[in-house]
Amino acid sequence: MKRLLLGLAALAAASLACAQGVTDTQVLLGQSVALSGPAEQLGKDMQLGASLYFNQVNAQGGVNGRKIVLKTLDDGYEPPRAVANTKKLIGEDKVFALFGYVGTPTSQAVLPIFTEARVPYVGAFTGAELLRNPHNRYIFNVRASYFDETEAIVQHLTAMSVDKIAVFYQNDAYGQAGLTGVERALKKRNLDVAAKATFERNTVDVKAAVDAMTKADPQAIIMIGAYKACAAFIRDMKRANKNPTFWNVSFVGSKALARELDKEGRGVQISQVVPFPWDPAVPVVKEYRRLIEAAKGEPGFGTLEGFIAAKVMVEGLRRAGRKLDRDSFIRAMETLNDYDVGGFKVTFGPGDHNGSKFVDLTIISKDQRFVR
Repeated sequence: MKRLLLGLAALAAASLACAQGVTDTQVLLGQSVALSGPAEQLGKDMQLGASLYFNQVNAQGGVNGRKIVLKTLDDGYEPPRAVANTKKLIGEDKVFALFGYVGTPTSQAVLPIFTEARVPYVGAFTGAELLRNPHNRYIFNVRASYFDETEAIVQHLTAMSVDKIAVFYQNDAYGQAGLTGVERALKKRNLDVAAKATFERNTVDVKAAVDAMTKADPQAIIMIGAYKACAAFIRDMKRANKNPTFWNVSFVGSKALARELDKEGRGVQISQVVPFPWDPAVPVVKEYRRLIEAAKGEPGFGTLEGFIAAKVMVEGLRRAGRKLDRDSFIRAMETLNDYDVGGFKVTFGPGDHNGSKFVDLTIISKDQRFVR
């Protein structure tokens, strides 16, 4: 009996030694993204890109002997569903960390939940300032911010003497973040936004916006939205015989936008926060291309972002060691100083969890292809 009690005590101690979401054989991560609705391709790309890398790591034995399990729930890019999913992932599924969420309004809605629960929130597909300022110990942003992206776009436009710049934006936290970025970049150059027009999230009702922009007649329009609404806006502007230069930030979903627009997409420009997915000279792109082609997938910016975020997550888990808990993971992530993912560097520190400022500018060419 004494031996049995000692055995049970040892088992209890072992179970207590494992952090939530961590067992001897696996680490459980939770993800809430759009897998349905007008923004579904964004969520599917993020999930696929991350899974490519996690699956490769698992096939090689995992991280410190543990396999990575990614549980993904569909939120349709709607904040209330993201909140319900997050409460389930943390409260019922007992995930170790949240990874690869998609969207500003969804991230804004779940921020107080994971902060109160002290759960790491890694690699979200959003450049919103609300995840960057003020500093939050549990948030790790792998990508550049919307301020970085809009600054690069405005710098490019004004260098070409384009100063009548308008903003078409989603009427929520995402759109507001992008608008603020544009206003900030223009103010540095003593300029104001020439015109503003909005649309509602998860809709393609852009008529009022098209009417407003037709009257304003700007030289360039910076668009802060997802691919379906942005495509509808561009098509309707062209039908109104208005053809300013159209610019998008990375969240639009580049490949999906090119597909939606087809031949009408030629000349549309998009800022990007990851390397060019068709440049095999970049080591992380070469690695990613090998895996996505083996999976019969199509290369693109969204899947590459998921892949890079997964590499950063894995490096943090690796550095945390076998004795893994959330505090050891956070401390380990904060040691990633100039960490080279493969031609793309990420730096975190105790007071700065914003990993990259990398921004590239691309343009849709013929046949839905991209050039730089």
